[in-house]
Amino acid sequence: MELSAADLDALVSEASAVLDAAVTLFLEGHRADSAVRKKGDDFATEVDLAIERQVVAALESATGIGVHGEEFGGPDVDSPWVWVLDPVDGTFNYASGSPMASILLGLLHHGEPVAGLTWLPFMNDRYTAVTGGPLMKNGVAQPQLTPCKLSDTLVAAGSFSADSRGRFPGQYRVRLLENLSRVSSRLRMHGSTGIDLAYVADGILGGAISFGSNVWDHAAGVALVRAAGGIVTNFAGDPWTPASRSALAAAPGVHGEMLEILRSTGDPEDY
Repeated sequence: MELSAADLDALVSEASAVLDAAVTLFLEGHRADSAVRKKGDDFATEVDLAIERQVVAALESATGIGVHGEEFGGPDVDSPWVWVLDPVDGTFNYASGSPMASILLGLLHHGEPVAGLTWLPFMNDRYTAVTGGPLMKNGVAQPQLTPCKLSDTLVAAGSFSADSRGRFPGQYRVRLLENLSRVSSRLRMHGSTGIDLAYVADGILGGAISFGSNVWDHAAGVALVRAAGGIVTNFAGDPWTPASRSALAAAPGVHGEMLEILRSTGDPEDY
């Protein structure tokens, strides 16, 4: 099945209505307690589970396309067509009462993000985009990103513990942020990958780095950034795919500067 730009716009319109219907549940569940303990110190709230059930059922009924959700899984993300859903991105923020949380929904075609929706209910902002752009914010087309310098922009990074291990050890992250701060002292840590990527697309951030590998954290935002004229790769500079183990999203110009800083910081395995 091949879909035209008009078909994608129609799917985004249907999906927008589905996400709008979940906003009340999202807002009412603020500060929800942990319900499901996941890997490490991760968890899900009852709201995560309820929103995913509601959105999956409504999306599949409205569009006929399966949904791969963070909490319950679903069709393979390399399927010909599949929605990828994160019902509450920034769960720690959400459970703590911070407004920096979002609902993320991406549409993948053989693993390629072709549409993205990012809802920020506490800010009353809705971002959508399809391949080819433009980025839409609250229904209004936004200007394309233009080349800029890292020193002139805000930059966001994922959170961490300095003593943590894993694929990107805490000390590697500390050194990377130190190196970034030498060029841009305007570092931010929002605790929501989806918000970081949406803000790159919107030109609020010049760039963002994600140490995560979960496709549901990235799919929607990758579509938004690329539609806005930005660049999304992994830390090695290869185009982002659902198999990527990291993400670097930035405006033209900033992306190249951040990639050079990543390379100069060295191999995470050495930390």
